[in-house]
Amino acid sequence: MSLSPYLRFSRDEWAALRADTPLTLTDQDLDRIRGLVERISLREVEEVYLPLSRLLNLYVAAVQGLYRATSTFLGHGEHKVPFLIGLGGSVAVGKSTTARVLRELLARWPNTPRVDLVTTDGFLFPTRVLEARGLMQRKGFPESYDVRALVAFVRDLKAGKERVTSPVYSHLVYDIVPGAEIAIEQPDIVIVEGLNVLQTGPALPGQPRLFVSDFFDFTIYVDAETEDVRGWYVERFRKLRGTAFSDPSSYFHRYAGLTDNEADATARRIWAEINEPNLLQNILPTRDRAALVLRKGKDHAVEEVRLRKL
Repeated sequence: MSLSPYLRFSRDEWAALRADTPLTLTDQDLDRIRGLVERISLREVEEVYLPLSRLLNLYVAAVQGLYRATSTFLGHGEHKVPFLIGLGGSVAVGKSTTARVLRELLARWPNTPRVDLVTTDGFLFPTRVLEARGLMQRKGFPESYDVRALVAFVRDLKAGKERVTSPVYSHLVYDIVPGAEIAIEQPDIVIVEGLNVLQTGPALPGQPRLFVSDFFDFTIYVDAETEDVRGWYVERFRKLRGTAFSDPSSYFHRYAGLTDNEADATARRIWAEINEPNLLQNILPTRDRAALVLRKGKDHAVEEVRLRKL
């Protein structure tokens, strides 16, 4: 029998690890945090995300215990630094909803009342920079991100800096919002969600290899078959046509008047030209770097969980 660095759990096996963790989310909470396509239910939260929140709470408690032990050894207390969770996966796979559900659940544990969520979209280069570099059709690829700024951001978080800021990205105008920022002020947990959180790359000349993932305490990858993700992307594009795209200020307003067939064809073209190559070349190869993999089925529900052995 071949060996694996992961323990594999069916959904039923994983659900049993919830133990007596109480379900604190309601249908109203899910309506507020679910995405356009994800069909997440309270049952999904109960069977998948409650056990995961319990596991993460145990990890956080262990790290907090190490902090207290180190403070005792040093004879003085240092600033407590946040527990960093990296969450990656493809466009349209449901990363954002997963991150929001985890934030809601983790904030309900008594030892982690302050949980912040940051997306790496804020570290995309502004449109003017992407246009100048000929990268607008490579948006989401590793070279479209200000990796230096992203690494500096997570480095400052783990250094215990009292106030760390992140740029703000607007999906409506498809660009960084000038002068806007998100302030992170010493929370208990920070979830960093994005396409590129587990990616590596070549070292800069004269500098050691340093990646965003070097600073994470725990990492999660949301996984699914490529053809399923493509279908979810097309479905989301069609729904956006009647919502965000209908806003005249939207970057994608030109797609608002497309017929169903035209919208589907456009979404498949964008997927084939941009999102699928990025997934296959840059995102999917990072899956096995994650501490935990959530494997989704065609109906968007998690079917299997893989947990890396310690």
